[in-house]
Order: sequence, then structure tokens, then C-alpha cells
Amino acid sequence: MEAGLVLIKNHKSTKGFSLIEMLVSLTILGILASVAIPFAEVAVVRKKEYELRENLRTVREALDEFYADWQGEIISRNDEGSSRNGYPVSLSILVEGVPLKNSQDIRKYLRRIPRDPFNEDITNAEEHWALRSSQDEPDSTLWGGEDVFDIRSKSDRVALDGSNYRNW
Repeated sequence: MEAGLVLIKNHKSTKGFSLIEMLVSLTILGILASVAIPFAEVAVVRKKEYELRENLRTVREALDEFYADWQGEIISRNDEGSSRNGYPVSLSILVEGVPLKNSQDIRKYLRRIPRDPFNEDITNAEEHWALRSSQDEPDSTLWGGEDVFDIRSKSDRVALDGSNYRNW
């Protein structure tokens, strides 16, 4: 019995981690973090790309609705908000609205101008976009200024699929 007591007395209880266990744990955590960070960065870019697609689609649909209303003579053709080609003269017209023909009501196409998620400036959303007029060449980088036929991003960044955001 005495031998058992000696064994218990000599047995040291360890609480906590040894230095080697801590180093191994930190190494494993470092490896996991180095693998997870690129995935998180791609997820952030993918979210911005989704937002850019949605914002482009929203504005382009509003431009198409404006043009259809102009052609269908639902909105006044004599209003200064539309060009002679049937497109709005600026993006802000889509927010401000245009008068309906033979009515006092105003038709608004957007609540606000969506911003380009790849543009760091958060102040004026209308300036985020590169505009294209109905008279401009399809590959033109300069806006003719007569009307707003289409929009695109001003970003020079490359998308995850290898295309340029400005070509979307």
C-alpha cells in the first residue's frame, strides 16, 4: 500500500498546454486562416459583382420602360426630360420623373440611382456610371450628351470570370 501512495505523490497533475502543444495549435490555426482568407476575399468580390449586375439591370430596365412609355405616348414627348430619340437626357430624370400625357401625374422610374459597388466614391451615384447616348458608337468611351441610352461601370478592374466590369 505504501508503494501506491508513493506513486500518487510523485505523479504531477498538469494543467494547461505545453509550449509544443501551443505551437502546433497556432501552426494549424495559421494554415487554416491562410486557406480561408482568399475564400472570404472572393466572396466579397462575388457579392459586389452580383450587386453591379443587379444595379445595371435595374437602370437598364428603367431606361427601357422610359423609352417604351415615350413611344407609346404615355409620357409627354414635349417635356425637357426626354430627348428627341425617346431616351431620358440624364439619369436623374428617372428619379425625378416625367409628366404623364394629358395628366398632372408624374411617372418615376427609379427611387434612387443605384451606385456602382466598385466605385469608392459614395457621394454622387450618377457620376459613378459611364453613360452612352443613342448616337454614340457601341465601343465609344465618351458620352455624346444628347440622351442616356445605356450605362456601364467606370471601373478598370477585372471580374472573376476574366472580363472587364466596364464591358458588362
